[in-house]
Amino acid sequence: MTARYTTVQVPGGVTAPAGFKAGAAACGIKRRKPGADPALDLALIVAESPVSCAAVFTTNKAVAAPVVVSREHLAASQRRVQAIVVNSGCANAATGEAGLRVAREMAAITASTVGAKPEQVLVASTGVIGVGLDIDKVRDGIAKAHAALGAAEGDAAARAIMTTDPFPKSIAVAVETPEGRVTVGGIAKGSGMIEPRMATMLGFLTTDARIEPAVLQRALSRVVNKTFNAITVDGECSTNDCVFAMASGQSPVIITADDDPRLIEPLTAVAGHLAREIVRGGEGATKLVTVRITGAASDDDAWLAARTIANSPLVKTAIHGGDPNWGRLVAAAGRSGAAFDLDRASVSIDDVQLFVRGVPHDERAEDAAARLARPDLTIAVDLGAGGTHEATMWTCDFSAEYVRINAEYRT
Repeated sequence: MTARYTTVQVPGGVTAPAGFKAGAAACGIKRRKPGADPALDLALIVAESPVSCAAVFTTNKAVAAPVVVSREHLAASQRRVQAIVVNSGCANAATGEAGLRVAREMAAITASTVGAKPEQVLVASTGVIGVGLDIDKVRDGIAKAHAALGAAEGDAAARAIMTTDPFPKSIAVAVETPEGRVTVGGIAKGSGMIEPRMATMLGFLTTDARIEPAVLQRALSRVVNKTFNAITVDGECSTNDCVFAMASGQSPVIITADDDPRLIEPLTAVAGHLAREIVRGGEGATKLVTVRITGAASDDDAWLAARTIANSPLVKTAIHGGDPNWGRLVAAAGRSGAAFDLDRASVSIDDVQLFVRGVPHDERAEDAAARLARPDLTIAVDLGAGGTHEATMWTCDFSAEYVRINAEYRT
């Protein structure tokens, strides 16, 4: 798609589009670090009235209670919702009927607080799996977050949804069109257990465009496939993942097609930025790596090869160590299941070509190692299959810090 509009970054994050407020609170769901102030661990995103909504959820068959309840509420409300309540520090996953009751009560308390129906509230949780969520703490958090609601609280909401994230993820952009301005904002969390369809990530997007729920759903799915579903930290798909999009309709711009660039371009800009920031902030990550596949025989082959390379522990550890071991890239592409011709394949790291149509160029290894020292780099692999299909994914390196974080996650 050729860009038709220039996106301009604007302040406010998820509350930048007209018609939305956010609030955050510390209610004791997250464990308090010795000597530290309580961490924000509950957030509300609230529209002025019920608005169009769309959602994409995890494909994991081990589904957390908030996902079950949010799916139910989207169906019952005909995808018109007014609020999202989200907590961090506890996933409320694998918690049985008790977990479902807590998720439903979270929605009911929020609905009563903001003046909506329970089915007009979506629920999200993130944190440790298999631990019960204390509804009394949630109730306290909802009251505090509601008292803090404001159009300038988007960044606080971004901090409240973090778990092992090293930094909050928040952005908003706007485009000017002949019909008026469209603004899209968003926040996201995610650091480990990331390999979407979907992963341990939560994403919340807002826009002021006028759009019906069915069109918004198709537009969101279109954008997610090229952004949130094109990232990986460790190849793990979690239980709670979701991306919600809400549209207030307060812009004069009316969107009737799911490929309308007036919405798709700013939505892609926001989702793409948040997705890459999730990888940049991956557990123990020191490098953001773009994996670009060309020369594939089909779209499926391109994505298969990209995903295999991006998830390869051997590739990711070589990148961390600054080792331009292009053989690992060739091996990963060759075992991916995609059509692959070694004699016609090529590999490069940034602008350094290490393997060209089946011929190695190890004399360039030192230049490639210098590129691997950068915090942002691109690995390009042409599969040599003679096709024109391409795919791009984002991943990160594997470090000893990743092992430490996950070895100590519950302890």
